[in-house]
Amino acid sequence: MRKLTYLIACTVDGFIAREDGSFDFFPMTGEHIPYIAAEYPETIPGHLRDTLGVRAGNVQFDTVLMGRKTYEVGLSIGITNPYAHLRQYVVSRTMAASPSPDVQLISANPIDLVRDLKHENGLNIWLCGGAELATALYDAIDELIVKVNPIVLGSGIGLFAGVRGPTMLELTHHRTFDGGVAIHRYNVMKP
Repeated sequence: MRKLTYLIACTVDGFIAREDGSFDFFPMTGEHIPYIAAEYPETIPGHLRDTLGVRAGNVQFDTVLMGRKTYEVGLSIGITNPYAHLRQYVVSRTMAASPSPDVQLISANPIDLVRDLKHENGLNIWLCGGAELATALYDAIDELIVKVNPIVLGSGIGLFAGVRGPTMLELTHHRTFDGGVAIHRYNVMKP
């Protein structure tokens, strides 16, 4: 069965963005970038793949789920099809239609979608963000990959918009890079 993996960048104090949704404080250079491009090439948006020299096919994921606010980051600069190399779903109760025929809009319960996707053949499913969608899918998340950046933000949007914890995690891999970025990979321990 396929896994739902929440792979997300955050600050040391657990924020994925400022309160306005911006995330320009995350370092876009450093030795962690080639690592991500090699291990998780599908997480590099299409408009950045050539710039970063990403030529690899999908390694971990063939499907991406994102909330409306996450999708609108690219949409605000004219990117309607951010991950053309993946099946793309945007979960929203407020969008009337998808701006791209390659991005499927989901207004129903995302748990039902994830349940169906997990039973399909293929690579895993990437939960790209954001906090509200991660909370809605909390019980369906199988793996958490957190790219912790050496920044304290103080306030903003957390990894989750609220959880029904505690939930135990099993660290399966970690790597720290020069400059202080660390990537931690966890299995979610199901009761």
